[in-house]
Amino acid sequence: MTAIEQTIVELIEAGRDAQAEFLAELVRLPSDNPPGDCASHADRTAGLIEELGFEVERHEVPGDLVRQIGMVSATNLIVRRSFGARADAGPTIALNAHGDVVPPGEGWSSDPYGGEVRQGWMYGRGVAVSKSDFATYLFALKALEDSAPPLVGTVELHFTYDEEAGGAIGPKWLLDQGLSKPDLAIGAGFSYAVITAHNGCLHLEVEVTGRSAHAARPETGVDALEAAQSILAALYEARKSYADKPSATPGIGPPQLTVGLIEGGINTNVVPDRVTFRLDRRIIPEENPAKVEAQLRQVIVDAAAAFPKAHLEVKQVLLAQPLSPSPGGERLAAVLCRRATEVFGCQVASGGVPLYTDARHYAAAGVPTVLYGAGPRTIEEANAHRADERLRLDDLCRATKVVALTLLDLLGTA
Repeated sequence: MTAIEQTIVELIEAGRDAQAEFLAELVRLPSDNPPGDCASHADRTAGLIEELGFEVERHEVPGDLVRQIGMVSATNLIVRRSFGARADAGPTIALNAHGDVVPPGEGWSSDPYGGEVRQGWMYGRGVAVSKSDFATYLFALKALEDSAPPLVGTVELHFTYDEEAGGAIGPKWLLDQGLSKPDLAIGAGFSYAVITAHNGCLHLEVEVTGRSAHAARPETGVDALEAAQSILAALYEARKSYADKPSATPGIGPPQLTVGLIEGGINTNVVPDRVTFRLDRRIIPEENPAKVEAQLRQVIVDAAAAFPKAHLEVKQVLLAQPLSPSPGGERLAAVLCRRATEVFGCQVASGGVPLYTDARHYAAAGVPTVLYGAGPRTIEEANAHRADERLRLDDLCRATKVVALTLLDLLGTA
């Protein structure tokens, strides 16, 4: 290890307590999405970052755009740090994490907004997904800056607030507005793998409308639930074929389909006049999203045909494209794998995950993109999106070293 590398590692070790407290502060302020009223969290986060000596750009998203995706408020943050007299001679590397989180739900053993530490783990909503990587990326950049290596290039931290709603007013908006033009991008991820590919996702809302009637004379109505049940049965039957079509990318597996929301009916003694449900279809990188949607719509229409008196409406709610290995991203992934293997003392390789993330917006803009950050080996170990979400603080520290040393390698020397 070189003297500069040793200094970076020592600075990160010395800042462990400050980094953990920074993360705890982010967890203590709710930023649930829905409802997606996240501007206050961004303001508090910006203040904490400024206390560490960084300048923060606050980019408030126009209200009409925020409302279009079902949120209340959002402000994106950018921290920029240029190195060298001619920083434009080196690459611009963007690191993105999101501060909006799913609501906590039930079943917690401690306050979901407490940031409590037990046996080396911090607990709280967003502590792993992905407020942790606000801390990872910020303290990696701080160690790099404080060690004063002779680098050339620019590091940008993009802290955004709409991942749970699709990323359209977060990373995509920053890129579309010309507020950032990175050469490489790293998105929030896990400590024990470098992610180069992930699933896409299609959300469809299916509404079946019938006609209400008294339960004593059901034949005088049109049972929307009966028609919806037929559609659901057809979808579940189609799902059975997915197991035979796994992705070639390790870690992703086959396509998936889940019906996650359903509502309808008026009362127990009334024929239901309307049933609405939403489905989630995970799209592996090898699939064509438009073809997947067309096939699903056909399954739904064919099943509904047996109930001609019911009215059917199918609406696309979300379409997130899959992330495939980015041309030009091989070196970025290789450096992260090498540094993570050194720091963690075990083999860290590249692969895929069955999630979808807003990092895909960088790839769609032609920016080589991978995912890496602080987190356990699996989403199950992290309790991601469920009660007792947690992060091992040793992994936070180690991942911060990996990111800082990777930036050192990628920015080169003056």
